[in-house]
Amino acid sequence: MSLSQFHPIVQAWFRSRFESPTAAQIEGWEAIAQGRHTLIAAPTGSGKTLAAFLTCLDGLVRAGRRRPAGRPK
Repeated sequence: MSLSQFHPIVQAWFRSRFESPTAAQIEGWEAIAQGRHTLIAAPTGSGKTLAAFLTCLDGLVRAGRRRPAGRPK
């Protein structure tokens, strides 16, 4: 999965903070997005935590865009 699969807001944030995704992120995103148990074995600083959090943040952004905050279900 590439960065282009994320919501444009998430893509823009990521690109404003990082030069490019790491190999660990690229390799992990698809499995994480599919909800599969995922173990990323990579050195410290390789973006493992952000790989998981970015997928979660993407889901929150997409949900928020469908139903704005403060609006009842």
